[in-house]
Amino acid sequence: MTSTMEKLAKAVKDRRAILFAGAGVSMSVGLPSWSELIDHMRADLDLPYAEKPAWTYQTLAEYYRLKHGSIGPLRSWMDRTWTVSAERVRESRIHDIIVELDFPIIYTTNYDNNLEIAYRLAQRDFVKVANTSDIVNADNGLPQIVKFHGDFDDDESLVLAETDYFKRLISETPLDIKFKADTFGRTLLFIGYSVSDLNIRMTLYKLWQTWRESGRERDRPASFVFTAREDPVQDTVLEHWGITVLHQKASDPAASMLSFLENLKAQIDQF
Repeated sequence: MTSTMEKLAKAVKDRRAILFAGAGVSMSVGLPSWSELIDHMRADLDLPYAEKPAWTYQTLAEYYRLKHGSIGPLRSWMDRTWTVSAERVRESRIHDIIVELDFPIIYTTNYDNNLEIAYRLAQRDFVKVANTSDIVNADNGLPQIVKFHGDFDDDESLVLAETDYFKRLISETPLDIKFKADTFGRTLLFIGYSVSDLNIRMTLYKLWQTWRESGRERDRPASFVFTAREDPVQDTVLEHWGITVLHQKASDPAASMLSFLENLKAQIDQF
C-alpha cells in the first residue's frame, strides 16, 4: 500500500503539487513573529502593554492606518525589520530544499523576499506575481512565486489591515481567480502555517466545499498540511475537509519543518 508520504512525494516529483509557504518559513531565518509586529504597533501608537491583547494584528493595523492616515510608515518599518541578508538565506537549508523540490507554483502570504533571494542564489529563474499586471507574465514555463498577501515593493498590494482581509474575503480579485484555477486540480502542501489562521482555514474549507458540491469529490487530489505539533481537535476538523495533517517531532518548529522537508526530498530521490 502506498504511504501518505509516497503519495505526496509522487505529486511533487510529477510537478503536480503547489507549495504554500507561511510565516514559519520566514521565521526560520530570524524574521519577527506576528506578536513582535503587535508590540511595535502598540509602542508606536502609545498603547498600554497587554499580555493577551483583545485584538489581532489585523485590527491593530487598521487602527494604525486610521491614526497615521496610511499604512506606509508601518510598511517601511516592516521592510527594514523583516529583511535578512542574502547570506542568512544562503545558510537556510529549508530554503535550499524548497528550491530543490522544484514546485511549479509557490503561494506565500509572507511579504518578504526571502524565497526570491533563495531562487537567485541557486541561479534559478522564476516569475514573481504580486498584482494583476504580473499575471500576464506568469505563464511562461518558469516557477511562480505568488505573493498572495502582497509584496513590500508595492504598498497597494499589501493585505495587512483588517479591511484588506475583508475585501479579499468578499470580492474576487484577479489573484483570487488565479488561485482557484491553480489549486483546483493539484495537490496542495501547506508548511509554516498555524492551522488556526482564519484565512488559511477559509481557503481549505472553500476548496473542500467546491469539490463536495461538484459531486466528484472522489477525484479530488490529496492536500496536506504540515504542523510541528499534534492537535486532535484541529487535525480532526481538517481531516473532515479532506486534508491530511502531517507531523514531525523535533526540538522546535524550524527543526521540525526541516526534518519534514528532508524526509520528503529523500522520498522523492528514491523514485
